[in-house]
Amino acid sequence: MESVTEESGTAGLSRKVGSITHRAARDPVEGHRRVRGMVGRRLCRVYIVGRVDESRGAATPGWRQRLLRGGLAAFTGLAVLATSSCWASEDAGPAATPHATLTATPTRSPALPEPTGRHPVGTTSLHLKDTSRKDPWVRAATVRELMVSLWYPATSPAGQRAPYMTPTESDLVLKHAKITTVPPDALSTTRTNAFHDATPAGETRSLPLVVLSPGFTNPRSTLTALAEDLASNGYVVAAVEHTYESVATTFPDGRVTTCVACQEPNKDETFWKKLVRGRATDIAFVLDQLTGPQPMWNGSRLIDPSGIAMAGHSIGGASSIDAMLGDPRVRAGINFDGETEDTIPDSGLPRPFLFLGREYGHRPGDQERSWERTWEGLTGWKRWLVVAGTQHGSFTDLVLLGDQLGIMRSSQMPGARSMEITRAYTRAFFDQHLRNQPQPLLERPSASYPEVRFCSAQTKTCT
Repeated sequence: MESVTEESGTAGLSRKVGSITHRAARDPVEGHRRVRGMVGRRLCRVYIVGRVDESRGAATPGWRQRLLRGGLAAFTGLAVLATSSCWASEDAGPAATPHATLTATPTRSPALPEPTGRHPVGTTSLHLKDTSRKDPWVRAATVRELMVSLWYPATSPAGQRAPYMTPTESDLVLKHAKITTVPPDALSTTRTNAFHDATPAGETRSLPLVVLSPGFTNPRSTLTALAEDLASNGYVVAAVEHTYESVATTFPDGRVTTCVACQEPNKDETFWKKLVRGRATDIAFVLDQLTGPQPMWNGSRLIDPSGIAMAGHSIGGASSIDAMLGDPRVRAGINFDGETEDTIPDSGLPRPFLFLGREYGHRPGDQERSWERTWEGLTGWKRWLVVAGTQHGSFTDLVLLGDQLGIMRSSQMPGARSMEITRAYTRAFFDQHLRNQPQPLLERPSASYPEVRFCSAQTKTCT
């Protein structure tokens, strides 16, 4: 398939600060009360402040629909902040009341945590065009365009630190989340650890490649802290922006596309399967461009084509299974807190796979059963880990930045700690399965991370 490419200095794109979550004093579990709203088969987990019109935890249908239509705005005086990747019916209508202001504007800019590895980190962006297919969301788009951010080990920390996103992107992300307690450009001031277009370091075919896929509506920059850490530990990381599925995607010619897929009227099972399969196709195309005979990045010679894996958050995590089923180049996968689709054939998926998610909602036997259904089809090495005190956005930069900006109080665990855990278990998984380095961290509970629990689908317990 023919491809046209351009390199861009925008290393990462906008970020929706959050998922539909709120703190509720009434729930004995982590101080939250969980309200489940259905959009097709996808569940919007909502945590709310105060009191709702419900009986024994079941929201009335009318209340639930108004909340979903309102997206992140408040409903009947409840303060609603963003921290989920389920934005089901947000475009259907306005919220009933204006949203509430919770905190004051912070006095300093946010920053991503320092990477744990010994390598300086470089970053660049690629503009790729798949001329063999039309865009699945916009009929007028005759080619599928993608923006991809790359992070990699660099020879030295030379040049300028890469921007987290542009002021325009920050404005769009915060408007989408209905957050007005910080300046519109607040997210663009985030300090990163990667240097723009730094010289790649490494021997030919020496570096494993990890592809990252963000949650629905989330820009690829949602996964920057994880990507920088992997790169500092000797990985090439490619975060894919799935165009028209993100609230803001900037292209080198200045165009900024928004979430056209969000406007689909019926987000039923067919919609989510289309989304997952389209992402798997995007991933296969990106791998072609990075490891094919005419690679589109000048550092592609460093990539070990036999050491490729994928990780994703939310629907991006679910898509990792489809990508592995459709492309044997993807040797291992991680799902960060994403519901899965029933796509594994009877023959099973014999490659390594890791579930890593929040405890409340993803334990065996909980109402959300997709991990249990998928578990039996995973016939290779596999682990099911849950992290106490986390919520949906904890495995991304969302809670980390929300904590620093003072716009999020939805997770019991601080964002810095949840990112430390996410980084540690992600590194261990890829070191074991792409570098053949056994990792005791993946075999049993660790005193260093007592919040992480190993789950058994057979006994329906987590220890």
